[in-house]
Amino acid sequence: MGSDPQYAKYPNLSLAQDIFILSNSSSTPSTKQKSLQKLQNAISEHKMAPLYRYLAHPIEGILNGSGESSARKPSAPNARKSNGASTGPTRRRGSSSFDFPWDESLYEKLVAENEEELEAIKKEEEEAEEKAGDSEVSAARGRRAEFFARIGNNEKAAMAYESQFEKTGPLGTKIDLVLAIIRLGMFFNDRIGVKKSIDRAKTLVDSGGDWDRRNRLKAYQGLYLLTIRSYNLAAPLLLDSLSTFTSYELCSYSSLVVYSVLAGSISLKRVDFKSKVVDAPEIRAILGDGEEKLSALSGKAAAGPGAGDEEMKDSSSATPTPAGTAVNLTTLGQDTAPQEAEAPVDFSPLTGLVRSLYVGNYQSFFLALAAVEENFLGQDRYLYEHRGWFVREMRLRAYQQLLQSYRVVGLQSMATDFGVSIDFLDRDLAKFIAADRIPCTIDRVNGIIETNRPDDKNKQYADVVKQGDALITKLQKYGQAVRLRGSERG
Repeated sequence: MGSDPQYAKYPNLSLAQDIFILSNSSSTPSTKQKSLQKLQNAISEHKMAPLYRYLAHPIEGILNGSGESSARKPSAPNARKSNGASTGPTRRRGSSSFDFPWDESLYEKLVAENEEELEAIKKEEEEAEEKAGDSEVSAARGRRAEFFARIGNNEKAAMAYESQFEKTGPLGTKIDLVLAIIRLGMFFNDRIGVKKSIDRAKTLVDSGGDWDRRNRLKAYQGLYLLTIRSYNLAAPLLLDSLSTFTSYELCSYSSLVVYSVLAGSISLKRVDFKSKVVDAPEIRAILGDGEEKLSALSGKAAAGPGAGDEEMKDSSSATPTPAGTAVNLTTLGQDTAPQEAEAPVDFSPLTGLVRSLYVGNYQSFFLALAAVEENFLGQDRYLYEHRGWFVREMRLRAYQQLLQSYRVVGLQSMATDFGVSIDFLDRDLAKFIAADRIPCTIDRVNGIIETNRPDDKNKQYADVVKQGDALITKLQKYGQAVRLRGSERG
């Protein structure tokens, strides 16, 4: 099974979500106030001087919208960037009307407390090197790394974790250190660093990592793939993580369900969508109603990978494939880091999106999609950047699902099914047709949409011709270059 994960307590990624909420113009004032209070409490409790400066400094703070402060200006030594908090959630200062209050005296007090604590850690390290063994020395160095991660000092925390990695022998501890570096990158939105660290962690896990850390890495990798819009690669990793999830330092279980549902809805084929999302017991335990939750917890609502793709009908009336899989309740209360109580979340828009897409209720689907964009995509730091793309791709999926069942569809009939005007449907479909995303043509004179389905043989022939033309062009250019060089030699 392996040893318990280490270095999982810091940084607290929920604070990064609060920072996003404060900078998000679509967040409500009450939500911003709660996030502000939570951030202020965390800064005071954990003495987070570097993070406080990074957020609220009157000149350099990313959440100081006005760039000014009524508090007295910082002295010259404090006016420069300090403590390594130089990378983070990128946002132009002034793009939000929110101002994070700055208190110079509080900052100086936090800095003094940080220096005092760091001196105590240094003294502990020196004593361990003189009088104790290797394990005590390693533990002291680990406390230094966690100290920098706790106060929000990105650069020094990463350097301390790297130093600890070089001096650590056990493979499990090395993996834990790399996972901590990944969370640092996620907190400060360093995607390049996260990518490198994930590749590094995969190499370590493949060399002999235990089962628990292998599963933890799935959630890390899936969440990273969401941030770079690779939903098709993220979906299988996130869905596989649902039944064995223990990475509460990364996100809450309900958040993982949301990410899994969104990734699966946009990327899975219909049969897989049915078995892995619509009928998945882990998902129904969160999104379903009272009876569905009970059946999901007992394992009766699961559908196996070989579940058939029934005709268009309400998934609640479909007969699911029996399976013995139930939600892994034994993992829901286990974590090395303290878990915060989750705020109640209304999952009804997400439930409506999944059900309406599967049963083909497209008017309800469009309404649910708008609600999902407002309540989930627009309020999550990992999903916000790609919300427009997600909505567009989900509309495309709905169009494709309807059109693939018919040779000819009435334009007015399809517009009525989706609850939109003919002009909107015409304009929206035209974009996908021009991009070769939907094989159909629109006849506005006769008011119909005619689908074109080239068979596989014709498609393969067209691909060969297209690729052959490109190859011939390259060979001609190469031949010209060879002849030119021969004439030069002559």
